[in-house]
Amino acid sequence: MKIRTITTGVSLQSPNDEVKIIQTAEFNQKAKGVFEKAGYEVQTTRIATNSWEEYMVGLSNLEIVSAVQKIEKLCQSLGVSFFNLGYAKTPDKIKLIPEFNKVTSQISCSAKIGDKEKGINFENAKIAAQVIKRIAEETENGYGNFRFCASANCKPGIPFFPTGFHEGESAFGIGLECGDLAMKAFSKSGNLIEAEQNLKQIFEEETKKVADVAEQISRDFNIKYNGIDVSLNPGLEESESVAFAYEKLGFGKFGNQGTLTISALITRVLKGLSVKTCGYSGLMLPVTEDRGLATRVNEGTYGVTNLLLYSAVCGCGLDVVPIPGDTSVEKIEAALLDMATLAIKLDKPLSARLLVVPGKKAGEMTDFKSPYLVDCKILKIE
Repeated sequence: MKIRTITTGVSLQSPNDEVKIIQTAEFNQKAKGVFEKAGYEVQTTRIATNSWEEYMVGLSNLEIVSAVQKIEKLCQSLGVSFFNLGYAKTPDKIKLIPEFNKVTSQISCSAKIGDKEKGINFENAKIAAQVIKRIAEETENGYGNFRFCASANCKPGIPFFPTGFHEGESAFGIGLECGDLAMKAFSKSGNLIEAEQNLKQIFEEETKKVADVAEQISRDFNIKYNGIDVSLNPGLEESESVAFAYEKLGFGKFGNQGTLTISALITRVLKGLSVKTCGYSGLMLPVTEDRGLATRVNEGTYGVTNLLLYSAVCGCGLDVVPIPGDTSVEKIEAALLDMATLAIKLDKPLSARLLVVPGKKAGEMTDFKSPYLVDCKILKIE
C-alpha cells in the first residue's frame, strides 16, 4: 500500500492569494516528510480550492484564463504538480474550462451537474458533454480530459482529482493506492465470507496505521484532518490490480457474473471501517489505471454499462474510460446523465472522466504515452 496523495484544501478569496498557496505547499511537503519517515511512499501532494467561480468573480474570461496560468506558474515554482480549482456550476463558466485547460498542464477542475438537493442540472450536463468533446479536440491525444470531469452529488474533501474541491477552513485528507491489499486478502480466501473477513482485517490494520500518522500531523501543525479516502484504488502493476484481485475468488474474469456481488462485498467493508473516512471511500474502477481492468476490457468482458452497474453498489462512476473520437456530444451527455441519475437516486458521490480519443474508433488501442495510464482498447458508448 502507498499514499497516493496528501491533498490539502484551502479557501481562496482571490486568484492573487499567493500566500495561502505557498503556505499550503509548504505544509504538504512537511506532511510528506512525516509519512516518509514513518515508512510510506508518498506519490503526490496536491492542493484543492473552493469553487473558482467564488474567487474569480468579476473577472473577464481573458482575466480568468490569465489568472489560472499564473496559478500554475506559481505551483511549478513550488514543486506542486497537482492543483484543483474546484468546480464550475454555472453554464458560462463551464463553457470557459477548455480555454484554460488547453494552456495548462497541471490544473484540474470539474463541472457540477447535480446534487441530491436540487436534482440534475440538465443544462450543465449538456454543456459538460460539449466541454469534454472540445477538450478532446484541442489537446494532444485528447489528454486534457485527464484533468476534467463532470460530477454529481460530490461533497468537499475528496482527495482525488479532478473531482476534489474544498470548503471552509484549511484541511487535509489522505488518498490511498491499495489494490495490493485486496490481492493479499482475496488470495488467501476460500469463499466470499472469508474474503470479506480478510479484507476487513487487513484494511483495519493498514488504515489505522495511516490514520495514526495523519492525526499526529494534524496535532503538530494545527490543521484540520478530514480523514482517509479508503477507496479500493489500484496501481499499475499486476499485483496491485483490483480486477485481478476479484479473480482470486473463483468467479471467473472481471466482468463475468459475480463481479457485482464482489463489488458490493468490498463496499460493505470500506463503509464499515473504524477509521475516520472522507471522499468517495468506495470502489474505484479506473479502466486505464489498472492493468487488470485494461486487460479485461481488451477481451471484451465488460463495458460502460457494466461500470455504471457496479457504481450502483459502490464506485466513483466512470473514471478514465477511453471512448471513440467520433462519439457524439449527445451520447456523452447521455452517459453523464446516467451517472448523475445514479448519484442522486442513491445519494452517493459519482463523477465521469471520459477520455475521448481523437481519430480512433471503438476496439482500437489507445496510445497515451502517459506514466499514469495503461493503454487498452477503446470502449463504445451505445
